[in-house]
Amino acid sequence: MNITLASMSNQGARASNQDQVGDIVGDRSACFVVCDGVAGLPGGDIAASVARDTLLQRFDGQQHLNAQLIRQYVNDANSAIRQRQKADPPHHRMGTTLVSLFIDRDYQLAYWAHAGDSRLYLFRRGYLYHVTTDHSLVQQMKDAGHQTDGINGNLLYFALGMGDEDRDASYSDVVPIEDGDAFLLCTDGFWHGVSQHHMQQALHMVNTPQEWLTLMQQMIKKNDEQSNDKQDNYSAVAVWIGEPQDTTLLHSLSEAAQFIALRD
Repeated sequence: MNITLASMSNQGARASNQDQVGDIVGDRSACFVVCDGVAGLPGGDIAASVARDTLLQRFDGQQHLNAQLIRQYVNDANSAIRQRQKADPPHHRMGTTLVSLFIDRDYQLAYWAHAGDSRLYLFRRGYLYHVTTDHSLVQQMKDAGHQTDGINGNLLYFALGMGDEDRDASYSDVVPIEDGDAFLLCTDGFWHGVSQHHMQQALHMVNTPQEWLTLMQQMIKKNDEQSNDKQDNYSAVAVWIGEPQDTTLLHSLSEAAQFIALRD
């Protein structure tokens, strides 16, 4: 199974970058991870680094995947943060979001896990799907049918290192992979800066995962110039299975011109 990937992490207008990205592509399986330290509490950058490093250290790309293994990887990352909290009192409340994608290359299966409001998107058969559900107050209110105007979108009810130790991350079912699938893992600073619609349109304009990220980054910077808000850290990992560009690349100049006009 051919896997191509690209990653990026940008500080934005913040004083520091609390995002962490990482990947391992082994012979039998692969792992991709994005973390975003929880803002407003000391040590978010440490929590993100601990979670990313622990998960990648535990992951073994030479063996096949299963749901139990994936839960263990994520639980180990959460436990490592909580141990660090106890050893480092000034950072006893630090936490991080996490979104992670796991691919079994031999069996062509995907699994994912997430905590907080970092997201995973899947492009398949011409459409981009948001396949995770944010662990945020805004999302809870939306699910309950309430209005969310004026609600702080950054308020999380769960992230690694936060809240009840018994609370767990969210996990996907096993998903068979199709040739041409494209995955995007990203922090909230990224998906706030470029809409899902524009993510999908950008994919129609590129030949590689790096070009996809570069084009979306240009859109984030353009939106930032037109906004009064300071741009948050923004990070992403793009993972392509097979040759997505064979089925996604636009062949219509009029469609291309329309997309470029939207960016301007």
